[in-house]
Amino acid sequence: MTTTRPTGPVPDGSVRADEAAVLADLTGMIEQVLGEYGLDDTGIAMETRFGRDLELESIDLVTLAGLLEERYGRTVNFAEFVASMELEEIIELSVGRLVEYVCLCLKAAGRD
Repeated sequence: MTTTRPTGPVPDGSVRADEAAVLADLTGMIEQVLGEYGLDDTGIAMETRFGRDLELESIDLVTLAGLLEERYGRTVNFAEFVASMELEEIIELSVGRLVEYVCLCLKAAGRD
């Protein structure tokens, strides 16, 4: 699976709060986190769950948080986002919920 959007740092103002673009970014980041484990035949969609579907562990989420900061800067604070959740919510966290959060952060920063 390949993505068409870069996952590295971008110049300020070039990131848009577009769900499709953010989903493509996150897909690339998740593929990078999973690295050698691969995704098998699991596609990544808005309803994909980090725990149940992708089997990400807490260390993987820490790595994902770092990639989010590299891509979006401090505009997107994954640790703060997760800290506001109950354990069950974290376990059931979907890609779509994270996409929505990233979009809200980018819009709040005027990157829409």
